[in-house]
Amino acid sequence: MVLTFAVACDNGKEPVKTDPLASQPGGSETPTEAPTEAPVGGLTATIVVQAETGWLEYYQAAADRVIAANPDSKIELMEVGSFDHIDTLDQTDATNPDVADVFALPADRLTNLAGKDLLGALDSHAIAAAAGGWDDFDAGLGGLFVVDGEYLAFPYNIETLIVFANEANAEAEGIDLSAPVEMNDIENPAHILLPAFDAWFGVALTNSAEIDLLAPAGDGFASDLAKDWSELEPAKQAAIEALYDYWKLNAENNTTLFDADAGWGYIDEQFTSGNAGVLRIGGPWETGSMRDRTNDGADLGIYNIDQITVAGQPLRHWQGGWGLAINPRIEDDADKVALAEAMIAEIINPDFAEDLFRATGKILENATAEQYEASALDEVDKTVIAAAIKSFNISPGRPLYQEFGQVWETWKNSVLSWNNVQPQDVEAAYAELQAAFSAMMANIG
Repeated sequence: MVLTFAVACDNGKEPVKTDPLASQPGGSETPTEAPTEAPVGGLTATIVVQAETGWLEYYQAAADRVIAANPDSKIELMEVGSFDHIDTLDQTDATNPDVADVFALPADRLTNLAGKDLLGALDSHAIAAAAGGWDDFDAGLGGLFVVDGEYLAFPYNIETLIVFANEANAEAEGIDLSAPVEMNDIENPAHILLPAFDAWFGVALTNSAEIDLLAPAGDGFASDLAKDWSELEPAKQAAIEALYDYWKLNAENNTTLFDADAGWGYIDEQFTSGNAGVLRIGGPWETGSMRDRTNDGADLGIYNIDQITVAGQPLRHWQGGWGLAINPRIEDDADKVALAEAMIAEIINPDFAEDLFRATGKILENATAEQYEASALDEVDKTVIAAAIKSFNISPGRPLYQEFGQVWETWKNSVLSWNNVQPQDVEAAYAELQAAFSAMMANIG
């Protein structure tokens, strides 16, 4: 099995490989235990596994395969939404019977739960060996899920943003999609619909210029946006200037894109076939709504994240995703832990990647684009998956430290402040960003 990180990008560039173990506070230590043997059969234990409603059939099939090798064991499914389940755990404790022994969690919830001792340690290398598909497990999500030398979640699925296009609108508007479209070159603001005020989307722009909104620095943190304008490297200045010009273009055309409430409706309206919207970024999970706005997909184009450039640099989102974790209350029962690890290995078994995608929309890190291409999925889904894998490969690892949570509102409020301040040039606009991020850094200490 070839690791997805090895899939080359269409533009011929080598995938960017990050070192997530070296970039996470509290997660920079080498794991304390070397890889061991894969989970074995013959176990005697009972565990409860959380599953959302749409996942139940797939999970039951996975559980049946595990139990076939462990007939004296039992795997019960707990039907509950992932976020509801995590909130129950976070607001109570690991002994709560309403909390499962195995559950899914988004990567950004890892550090908080780990800090409260609500996640059990996993032998992730053994699980990876059982499931197969990795050449360098720690180079991707596996490494991001390490805290203080322990693996506290196992990679479930990759999560990143891609580019959707309305190709009928592009033709009508004279936009050539055979090459990347530069934000600085558009004259109609609807040609690129980027809700940059929202940091989840805005980081695609800041990552293009390697702007650190918040990053580890020594024993603390630093932010590029707390620096003086003159201290920023030219590429970072160029990205901020492109953002300012994009805001100005929207302001001059009286759009509502830079409106936290009305912006989303504007994007959806413009992207609908027959209007002027051409390009937008979003997640693979949004494919259904994109079909709805493009004549049931007849006008829909799907591209890698780098189909849009900013000041000449391709957009890059994050290598984010979800993990599968175990409840620390089972750590003292070796058979329960082994059964939990066997279940995790079976959930992410790349032999069933197509079934998992149909059930959950999740794309496995340990399945290849070629494997999905050879599946019975429809062409839209195949193209979305291929674009997600390639976009994931050229993006940096998602920050998982708790302090990054303060970036969301800081970015949003400072960018939206331009609507009131009406800065006359990029340096005046940047001053609003700098003031907000300097205040944030003072709060972080």
